[in-house]
Amino acid sequence: MVKLSVVIVNYNVCYFLEQTLLSVRTAVAALGQPAEVFVVDNNSADSSVAMVRARFPEVILLANQDNPGFSKANNQALRLATGQYQLLLNPDTLVEEDTFRRCCDFMDAHPRCGGLGVQMLDGQGRFLPESKRGLPTPAVAFYKIFGLASLFPKSRTFGRYHLGFLAKDQAHEIEVLSGAFMLLRKTALDQVGLLDEDYFMYGEDIDLSYRLTRGGWQNWYFPGARILHYKGESTKRTSVNYVFVFYRAMVIFAQKHFAPNRAGLFSALINSAIWLRAGAAVAQRLATAAAPVLLDTGLLYAGMYALKVYWETNQKYVRMPYPPQYMLVAVPLYIAVWLTTTWLSGGYDQPARTSRVVRGLAVGTVLISAATNFFDNWRFSKALIVLGGVWAAAALIARRLFSHWLRHGNLRLSEGRAKTVAIVGSASESQRVRQLLGAAQVPAKIIGYLTPVPLPAALPVPPDHLGTVAELPALLRLYGLTELIFCGQDLPASQIIDLMARLPAEPVVTYKILPAGSQYIIGSSDKDAPGDYYALDRSWQLSQPAQRRNKRLLDLVASLTILAASPLLAWGQFRPGGLLRNVWLVLRGRRSWVGLRYLPEAGSHPAVLSPADTAAAETLLSEATRCRLELLYAQDYEPSLDLGILARGWRRLGGSS
Repeated sequence: MVKLSVVIVNYNVCYFLEQTLLSVRTAVAALGQPAEVFVVDNNSADSSVAMVRARFPEVILLANQDNPGFSKANNQALRLATGQYQLLLNPDTLVEEDTFRRCCDFMDAHPRCGGLGVQMLDGQGRFLPESKRGLPTPAVAFYKIFGLASLFPKSRTFGRYHLGFLAKDQAHEIEVLSGAFMLLRKTALDQVGLLDEDYFMYGEDIDLSYRLTRGGWQNWYFPGARILHYKGESTKRTSVNYVFVFYRAMVIFAQKHFAPNRAGLFSALINSAIWLRAGAAVAQRLATAAAPVLLDTGLLYAGMYALKVYWETNQKYVRMPYPPQYMLVAVPLYIAVWLTTTWLSGGYDQPARTSRVVRGLAVGTVLISAATNFFDNWRFSKALIVLGGVWAAAALIARRLFSHWLRHGNLRLSEGRAKTVAIVGSASESQRVRQLLGAAQVPAKIIGYLTPVPLPAALPVPPDHLGTVAELPALLRLYGLTELIFCGQDLPASQIIDLMARLPAEPVVTYKILPAGSQYIIGSSDKDAPGDYYALDRSWQLSQPAQRRNKRLLDLVASLTILAASPLLAWGQFRPGGLLRNVWLVLRGRRSWVGLRYLPEAGSHPAVLSPADTAAAETLLSEATRCRLELLYAQDYEPSLDLGILARGWRRLGGSS
């Protein structure tokens, strides 16, 4: 009989999924009993499916052609699973070697335990309070939404959402399990049913936990097993969409399980919170995005005002002030042109480049000067325009230098603050880390490496060998380390997790892991921030911000041109009915005229035309050839490629992907 079935639902986190499956493989081996592992891929646009097939042939892979949501995808595998215990596991987790064995032993010892959760730590080794949760009744939800739970986390009244009054190092019977690690008894699932598919994402774990307790089963928090959970990567918790989806899930839960009179009040409360939180999230994002532009606008306006006063007083032939419309209308228009051309030139892209700013402002100054020749009533001093352009260049560059200095401690715009890195692992894996960091062009000062155990006394000590992991606390301060990279080939997951949890909070050090045999070094410094990784992948020109911007501008211009010429173009189309529909989709940003259609990266909104569609070939191209042509297009992209493909494939503009 199969003891354990592991179900992992994946969506576009190939690099984290690889690490999860490596740790699952080790934990299954340590279980010592039959087990099966399912991966359900929800139409990922990365190489997740290919990676699973290549590296984990033992995994039962279910590759969906769309994204049906978390609940439906889990249920796909649960209907096939045969294990006595069935684990729902997130793809951005790392499990210890004995996690499955310990959890199954606990379930065996507690026959009324229908669901089990474990102690979860974030990518920095910090305890995640959602490891144990209470039922989100209207009162509990109110305390969480309006911040009382955060202010009084250990209160038995206000802290019930995360049960902060229960010790995190003791086992407790709880109400709600986390869907990131949810171990379920098959007999309990058979009784209460699978995940409720009304929930697309979030809330399904609360719903199932509640139905388990209503069915007479117990839910337990078990700290005897630990996992890392890189929460930010799979949930994107800082997005506005997260706010809507998460709190809407709570409304669905209330409507299903609370009495009608309580559900109505709860729904009103949650809906109010949704709009408050969503509004705050939108405002925060807009403020963050607009701050650099607003700072630049203020600097330019102040400078132009000072130049106007100086010119009126000292240089103007007739000592008369400029009319009010100069500062009220003309200068704001100048600033708008300067900032627009700076943006188009890449002056707001990262990393900042002085040349981009100067180029954009120079073009803007020429455009302003030329345009004012056509408007006699708005023709002010050309000298002020030129001086304004000079001031704009000085002010914008100075503002960028100052911001860069505050963030990175140097005035070299192209360089960030270099990380001070130590590697924990063998000499061979340490060398592999160095190669990956070098290939990814990560600004890092690598101090050396530490081994799990002392080197043999008979061998000479390499100059970059710093010592052993036992000396890590002292070495952190001695070398001022800012990042540690653990080699999964040389350290078990339990030791990595233990080191993350035990190392001192000061100085602040970020942790990353190189999984065995992987080309990714991955980690996450905050539970609410996306995970990050260093990869030995060639970058695509198509993915560069400047090229994405150029491509979008080309799409807009092409759409307007095609729309104007549509009465003529429609006669030559293979599918004339789709021409205006494609114009609309491109204008909305849902599609591009030229781009990827056959590579997995095309996602759910492939382009109208692919480079493979217009390739000169007498025979039908194979799938591999189409992908290869698109790969070359993405790697060496420039807008002229799109123009050529549009010219050759104009009769296909009404086609659909």
